[in-house]
Amino acid sequence: MYNLFKFIEDKRPEYKVPFKAKLIHEPESITEEDLDVKGNLNLSNTPIRSLPDGLKVGGSLYLSNTPIRSLPDGLKVGGGLNLNNTSIRSLPDGLKVGGGLDLSNTPIQSLPDDLKVGGGLYLSNTLIRSLPDGLKVEGNLNLNNTPIRSLPDNLKVEGSLYLDNTPIKDLPKGLEVGGNLNLSNTPLSKKLIKKGYTQNKQEELKEMFPGVKGNIYL
Repeated sequence: MYNLFKFIEDKRPEYKVPFKAKLIHEPESITEEDLDVKGNLNLSNTPIRSLPDGLKVGGSLYLSNTPIRSLPDGLKVGGGLNLNNTSIRSLPDGLKVGGGLDLSNTPIQSLPDDLKVGGGLYLSNTLIRSLPDGLKVEGNLNLNNTPIRSLPDNLKVEGSLYLDNTPIKDLPKGLEVGGNLNLSNTPLSKKLIKKGYTQNKQEELKEMFPGVKGNIYL
């Protein structure tokens, strides 16, 4: 297919080789003009291993099920960023994502202190052990099946917070959750159940965790 694009471009220069094709087959041919992608860029299920410095994607960037291990400095994504089921181990400082950030099923262990995410943050089935101080998540925060043991004080989650199957024993000071709080199969939920609390006692649970607006699931 790439050879066909090249053939057409050679014959009709006004028809350019798509940026996605260049990235996969001939990254050395990428120009500065190519780095400003107006819409979505879907690279899921491709052999892509790296992205060029200075890349800007106006829409969403999809990289799930690829062998990519790192992202370039200065990457800006106007929509969501999907890295589900990749080998990504770290994120660059200054990363800005306008929509949700999906890091599920990756070996990532920490996030940059200045990370900006405009939607949900999905970290289930990762090796994440801590979250940055001052983190604000504008959608859901999913930490299911991770080794995280504590959350930063004053954490703000506008959607629901998922902590199922984690070693969480306590919740931080100043926690605010706009949706539901899910604590199934955690040391904290087991402690509460042992004390006689159940999901049916929502009023009592809300008194204990006043920052949670939705339901609390044990």
